[in-house]
Amino acid sequence: MIEVPEPRIESPEQVMLRVLDVGICGTDREIASFHYGTPPPGEAALIIGHESLAEVVAVGSGVSRVAVGDLVVPSVRRPCPHDSCTACRAERQDFCYTGDFRERGIKELPGFLSELAVEHESYLNVVPRQLAEIGVLVEPLTIAEKALAEVAQVQKRLPWSCAAEHHKQWGHCHTALVLGAGPVGLLGAMALAAADFDVFVYSREGGDSAQAQLIAQMGARYLSSQDTSVDQLSEVIGQIDLIYEATGASALSFDVMRVLGTNGIFVFTGVPGRKGPVKIDTDLIMRNLVLKNQIVFGTVNAARQSFEDAIRDLGTLAQRWPEAVRGLITGRYALEEVDGLLLGEAQGIKNVIRLTSPLPPPWKGGGGAC
Repeated sequence: MIEVPEPRIESPEQVMLRVLDVGICGTDREIASFHYGTPPPGEAALIIGHESLAEVVAVGSGVSRVAVGDLVVPSVRRPCPHDSCTACRAERQDFCYTGDFRERGIKELPGFLSELAVEHESYLNVVPRQLAEIGVLVEPLTIAEKALAEVAQVQKRLPWSCAAEHHKQWGHCHTALVLGAGPVGLLGAMALAAADFDVFVYSREGGDSAQAQLIAQMGARYLSSQDTSVDQLSEVIGQIDLIYEATGASALSFDVMRVLGTNGIFVFTGVPGRKGPVKIDTDLIMRNLVLKNQIVFGTVNAARQSFEDAIRDLGTLAQRWPEAVRGLITGRYALEEVDGLLLGEAQGIKNVIRLTSPLPPPWKGGGGAC
């Protein structure tokens, strides 16, 4: 931990945040192991933490989207400065063409693993108070929200829909396989189940694990790699319409790609660390992509619409599967305990640093550690 100067509101549209919760994910652990991560220009340290829930404690004179006392989840990516990037100029920096975007807690901008932070109001998303205990799950859920929005767009290529025929949700009569039972995978499985997909989750944990129990609570089926090989997946599941990857394990992902069904879609959400090359059957993958009309795409750091969708759907998921959603957060820790979460053996599902609890107004500021 280091002591840093208290941040200050320096423009009318900025907001002072008192950070409440910060989720620790694989990205944070990889940054702590120096696989990637870039500090702000001219600085030696990068404050990490991009999954956050905060409380607004002061606002600039031009702020209109949020008010003091609001709970908010900040987005992560900031647009590049180039006029030629139509994506960033349209506030869709998640599709940035230049790669010169910045990301809070990851690339050239400080994150939120600190007691106080300042942010522009346009990057804040208000969370209802009743979601205070699980609001930190919003950011990882946006990954699934953006992916599902793109899957829905892609599936418009097919001139038929059994869901429309039966007046069901768009995932009806389709099967989804989720790779990985971490927070991103489990939230993705919940979002897919809520969209009426028949959901299977494939991961390395045993069939009696906490992850398997959570999956059972939401009516999905868990398949352990200890008992089911990749070759057996299509035998057990049948036609696989969608594979939602949430492991960051490239060798496993490309191995599983060969069981994707006809007209299927494969979605990558993980970012592998720096490892050696892996062998894959490129001929089989290419043959399947062509002959089975398959599509593969990646999805990253969502824009405001996905945050709004995630906040809405997190409330829906909490009502539908309250125990499963609460069970995603398996540990809350003090800031002083962060070293073990970043550098020790990964345990549990989602571990959260609790910096402070929401405060009643009025609020008075002070310095802070990060």
